[in-house]
Amino acid sequence: MSGPRRRLLAWLQRRPAARAWSLLGPGMLWLVLFFLVPLLIMAAYSLMPRGTYGGVQPGFTLQHYRRFFDPLYLAILQRTLVWSLVCTAVCLLLGYPVAYLVARAGRWRAALLFLVVLPFWTSFLVRTFAMIFLLRDSGLVNTVLLRLGLIDAPLTLLYTPFAVLLGLVYGFLPFMILPIYASLEKLDPTLLEAAETLGATPLAGFRRITLPLSLPGVVAGCFLVFIPAMGSFLTSDLLGGAKQLMIGNLIQNQFAAARNWPFGSAASFVVTALVLVAVTVYLRVRDRAAEGTG
Repeated sequence: MSGPRRRLLAWLQRRPAARAWSLLGPGMLWLVLFFLVPLLIMAAYSLMPRGTYGGVQPGFTLQHYRRFFDPLYLAILQRTLVWSLVCTAVCLLLGYPVAYLVARAGRWRAALLFLVVLPFWTSFLVRTFAMIFLLRDSGLVNTVLLRLGLIDAPLTLLYTPFAVLLGLVYGFLPFMILPIYASLEKLDPTLLEAAETLGATPLAGFRRITLPLSLPGVVAGCFLVFIPAMGSFLTSDLLGGAKQLMIGNLIQNQFAAARNWPFGSAASFVVTALVLVAVTVYLRVRDRAAEGTG
């Protein structure tokens, strides 16, 4: 080891704070360059007038934020909130039993966990296109139903709210399963055995032991599903067509086709602020509830 490197390591060992910052430095630098700086640029753009041929021009204005609260855009925001909440609820109803099964699968746990993460090996775009082949009029779903005689004509599944919600649930379901599995996998089975010994039914043991101890995973899974669903635009664009716009489609169109960067930035910041407020309120309520029970 060279002399300067040895002296640097000795200096870091004598100063724990400097050693901590040396470990945090690369990650902090990455976040500043590729997260904070782009956010600051978008914040500046949202307060500047739109250029004549797109982009921005020097000046200051709040018209882009005022424009966002037009009933047209509020309706899109409301649709996005409803669909994101429904997607989160469906993912929770489907994901919790799957996570519970995987956590209690014994020797099959690794294989089942592999099946849960297997969709991540394929591009999200490819998986969304696969949904199109399943839901179109001549797709697999309609073909099977027609051959079974359950329907007389193909069902209109594609380019509907159902298709968008199905695509959102399919895309984000693993994000609900994995955090819940991580909480359930750590659960001590002797607690359930003790509850059973004391006369608790399986349902009572689940309600009083399993569910409360898995709530951190449930909360994490809900956040991991709800927040990406709020910003999703690819699923609604491909499975919903032009009739099923979400707020992500609006923002993407402003930066691409409309070339209205200031309004797109303002819309993005409003959505981000709403999500942060909702998360903050939830965490405050949860902490107060925990203090009350404690």
